[in-house]
Amino acid sequence: MSSRQKIDAMLKTIEAEYSFTKGWTGLASLQPEVMAAMRLVSREEFVPPSLKAMAYENTPLPIGNGQTISQPFIVALMTDLLCPKKGDVILEVGAGSGYQAALLSLLVRQVYTIEKNPDLAERARDLLQKLGYGNVEVRLGDGYKGWPEHAPFDGIIVTAAATHVPLSLQEQLKPGGRLIIPVGPPYETQELLALKKDENGEFSTRNVLPVSFVPLTRDTR
Repeated sequence: MSSRQKIDAMLKTIEAEYSFTKGWTGLASLQPEVMAAMRLVSREEFVPPSLKAMAYENTPLPIGNGQTISQPFIVALMTDLLCPKKGDVILEVGAGSGYQAALLSLLVRQVYTIEKNPDLAERARDLLQKLGYGNVEVRLGDGYKGWPEHAPFDGIIVTAAATHVPLSLQEQLKPGGRLIIPVGPPYETQELLALKKDENGEFSTRNVLPVSFVPLTRDTR
């Protein structure tokens, strides 16, 4: 099976997951723009060489340093919930492999992504540059603190489980913006939350789906 056929099969699986989970998520199908981006980004580029044969399976995969590349359905869902638009500036917390940032780069004007692990940050930066995703900037840092120099953001997406919704991220979100974040205890079932900030700075929060993410690490000094 060619890579193109594998991507098509992955997208069919994602659509089936959308149908199965629509009672929780409220979403019956994947936005066409998000589907188009997932068709264009080669997930196999973002997984270790030994796992390339599994790159388009609907499952998370280890990428080293105790981290994973998320299940394609969850990547699609979180991107969908963010409602990205062409002129948006997005903050991603948890660059990981760089796959989520690559997808977002095709949907928005600029992506800023933070990674706590030095090895992963360097690898993601080099890979994104090599593949030509020029509107992504990778920074080594504590995702709980966000990236205030480039705030406010049109949207924020967090790709590891936080123990709570960080106040700094709420403050760095524009009115009208969305914050998509898994929240819960490490290595247990967490809840994927979708927050929206209104024009008065107040938040509405929706519990979307039970999920399981690696923990979002932070500076303890």
